[in-house]
Amino acid sequence: MKNRKDFTIDREDELEAIVMDSGKTAAVFEAMKTTIGMDISPIDLINIESFANRVIHLFEYRKSLQEYLKSKMGQVAPNLAMLIGEQVGARLIAHAGSLTNLAKYPASTIQILGAEKALFRALKTKGNTPKYGLIYHSSHIGKANTQNKGRISRYLANKCAIASRIDCFSEIPTTIFGDHLKQQVSDRLKFYDSGELPAKNVDVMKIALDEANIEREQILLKEKKRKKKEKKRRKAEAAAPAEEIE
Repeated sequence: MKNRKDFTIDREDELEAIVMDSGKTAAVFEAMKTTIGMDISPIDLINIESFANRVIHLFEYRKSLQEYLKSKMGQVAPNLAMLIGEQVGARLIAHAGSLTNLAKYPASTIQILGAEKALFRALKTKGNTPKYGLIYHSSHIGKANTQNKGRISRYLANKCAIASRIDCFSEIPTTIFGDHLKQQVSDRLKFYDSGELPAKNVDVMKIALDEANIEREQILLKEKKRKKKEKKRRKAEAAAPAEEIE
C-alpha cells in the first residue's frame, strides 16, 4: 500500500489478491478514509519498505531451507523423519554428531538428548531427572495428556532408537518402517486414553519387513532395467562412429 494518500480505488483488486478476503479489503479502505494517523515521511517509508522486503526474503529463505531439510532427511534418515518429523530428527542427529552415533545410543539417552544441563543439575542436587529433551518438540508429546507425557516420551525414544538404527544400516532408503513406528506411537496414545490394546511390536515389525522386502525387490528390478537400457545406449553410441568410418 505504501502511502495511503497515493492508494486509489483502482488498486482494490491488488489488495484483495493479497488478503484474499473482500470484507477485509473493504475494511482497509474504510480505515484509510477515517484514520487520523500522522503522515509518513519519504525516508521513513523507504526504511519500512526495506524492512518489509527483508522479512519477505527471510521467509522465502526459511521455506527453501525447510524444503532442503525435508529432501536431505528423506535421503539420510527417512524412517526417523517419518516418525518424529524432519526438524526434530535433524536436531537429534546434529546433537549426537552423526546418524551412526545416534544409532549407537540407547533409548534412555535419546529420551533426554538435549537436556544434559538439567540432568546434571538434577543429579547434583539429587532432584528429579528430566523426562524428555529434544523429542519434547515432537507432535506426539504434545498430543499426550500431562500425566502421560513421561510415558509416551520413553516409548517414543524407544521407537526413535529403532528408526535410527534401521536408517543407519539400510542399503536402500524407505519410509515403511517409519510409517509403522509412527502408527505404533499413535496406538500407544490411544491405549493411554481409552485402554484399547495396541498390536504387538513383533507382529507390526513382521508386516513392515515384508512390505520393505517387496519394495526393495521392485527398486532393484527398476535399477536393473535402467542399467540394461544404459548399457544398450552406450553400445549404440559406440557402434555409430564405426559405421560412419566404414
